[in-house]
Amino acid sequence: MGDVGLDYNIVFPEPHVSEKHWYGQKEPVVILLGWAGCNDKHLAKYSSIYNEQGCITIRYTAPWKAVFFSELFGSKELSSTARKLLDLLFDYEVEKSPILFHVFSNGGFMLYRYIVELLHSHSQLCTLRVVGTVVDSAPGNRNLTGSLRALQATLGPRTNVVVRCALLVLFACAVVVLRIVLYPLTRHIHRSHYDAMLEDPSGWPQLFLYSRADAVIAPGDVEAMARARRRRGGVRAESVDFATSGHVCHFRAFPEEYSGRCLAFLRSCLRSEEEAPGKRRPAVPADTSS
Repeated sequence: MGDVGLDYNIVFPEPHVSEKHWYGQKEPVVILLGWAGCNDKHLAKYSSIYNEQGCITIRYTAPWKAVFFSELFGSKELSSTARKLLDLLFDYEVEKSPILFHVFSNGGFMLYRYIVELLHSHSQLCTLRVVGTVVDSAPGNRNLTGSLRALQATLGPRTNVVVRCALLVLFACAVVVLRIVLYPLTRHIHRSHYDAMLEDPSGWPQLFLYSRADAVIAPGDVEAMARARRRRGGVRAESVDFATSGHVCHFRAFPEEYSGRCLAFLRSCLRSEEEAPGKRRPAVPADTSS
């Protein structure tokens, strides 16, 4: 399913499933932002974690060319995409539901950065009820080696060897020139996504899922971002180190623990929002059937 220029998938739960888990309350909407080159059938496995609990899910993966090249050369393609994704909530009339983001790798995190900016700059979007964010294998901070590994994995073995090598060289040269050599002069104009999100003004909880065995994203970058979130007025930022799983492979390696942590986090976010000062919505009961 897709809007003009937006290839996404949305899944609504069966009414009896939603009623079982959310007791007549508005079911959460989980927006999953895939990693660069992510196949939707793989992203669907993650959305099923939430669908089985009666959540609405929206899946979207930004084109790899936008992630690796358009952004590098100053294009705002992802910013435009972020607005279209948020507009879907109004199109499907679920804008009053609690919203959870589930973000994968730097590809998803880059898009999430623009979503956060829109949520804090547009009056209509400021009314959206975001309750939390799960960040899987992100963010990374100007790691050229990791970025090259990610691009190589995205291109895959089916890409012509000459084309693959040319793209890797082009990307490496562009990163060195635009993001390393010239960055001290342009950082105030073209801030990196990592630097921008160090000052993320949002106050909802975040859960960082990472691994010290990740060859693409440095664990220290994830840990530093989590610490930065905690310093911003006591924002809740949890982190889980899966230790041995590879990049965006934590669910594959530890399916039960991964699913359990995501669902427990979602429910805790809903409870926290209901208990916050000024909130008068009835609490969402925790599901004890799973």
